[in-house]
Amino acid sequence: MKKIIIFVKIAVLALLIPAGVYAQENKLPKWAMGGFKRPVGLNPIIKPDTTATFYDPIQQKQVAWEANDTFNPGAALYKNKVVVLYRAEDRYGIGIGFRTSRLGYASSADGYHFNRSTKPVFYPANDNQKKYEWPGGCEDPRLAVTVNGTYVVFYTQWNRDVPRLGVATSKDLKKWTKHGPIFEDAYQGKFVNVPHKSASILTKVVNGKQVVTKINGKYWMYWGELHVYAATSTNLVDWLPVVNNDGSLKELFSPRKGYFDSELTECGPPALLTSKGIVLFYNGKNKAGDDGDKRFNSNTYCAGQALFNKADPSKFITRLDVPFLRPMESFEKSGQYPAGTVFIEGMVYFKKKWFLYYGCADSRVGVAVYDPAHPSAPDPIN
Repeated sequence: MKKIIIFVKIAVLALLIPAGVYAQENKLPKWAMGGFKRPVGLNPIIKPDTTATFYDPIQQKQVAWEANDTFNPGAALYKNKVVVLYRAEDRYGIGIGFRTSRLGYASSADGYHFNRSTKPVFYPANDNQKKYEWPGGCEDPRLAVTVNGTYVVFYTQWNRDVPRLGVATSKDLKKWTKHGPIFEDAYQGKFVNVPHKSASILTKVVNGKQVVTKINGKYWMYWGELHVYAATSTNLVDWLPVVNNDGSLKELFSPRKGYFDSELTECGPPALLTSKGIVLFYNGKNKAGDDGDKRFNSNTYCAGQALFNKADPSKFITRLDVPFLRPMESFEKSGQYPAGTVFIEGMVYFKKKWFLYYGCADSRVGVAVYDPAHPSAPDPIN
């Protein structure tokens, strides 16, 4: 009789625990991607460089533009090479968000070893975007490319007042045309002065290449730092947020008490349309105190995945209960953000593998790789 009672108790306990937890702690569900593995002995792949300088057009002087930190990269393919645009900070300020950020350029023939330009390719200047980008700069790029070879970058315009999502286009990832805030004209400018950042445009793999795609004739993106929202566009430049009947922003999913994403759910690299649905890669921040996940440090940023309906990108289905990538290496837990950060922003399909580029503690750039031909387990929890 005692054995029967014990068996019943175990069965009841199993029903009380979310079904996905068992699978996620040992292997990912079929819809998710991974695991992503760090190449042994290679990371970080990009570090600060105190010797690189350029002539800043606003300050009219030479600036050591990447002397303090290099992190939070976007990524794309150009002429069979991986190109990473990474956020770089100078030393003319104290603390995160109080230095000027510019975007550096690095290219690689193998996805692992990079050659860097000595000058930034994207930065605040005396142009029509200065009021949005100075003095904080251009932060946290997300990159993607269209079928016809037009590159699009979504980045944070930071004037140290209101963060806004800006958009720019290019044909070579070096010469860019800035188009301004993405919500500038939406709903008569209703959202342009509401803080917004972190855009993940929808992509899919076509003939072995990851490209921007449409659903029902529209481009889609997920965006947001606290909650996850959506927006649509017909031209990649002007975006219309998805709203409720009362005109308020529609929250697709939000932080969860007791999980790794209990504080923030911030969109990451371009979302991916698959046969199982749309996979959104995002960054989850763990809340300090009783509302966070006790298995992870307070304020830690880990990487999550969520699934949306492929016919209706605004319809949320599910998400991982544990992160597929978390801070483990020393350089992921020391730097500007010592609580620990793997902040995912760039991902490319290259040589039949997925290369994921991420910020390490707001100070370095790392890479992790997923080989679909040889899938493996995600980062261990303990």
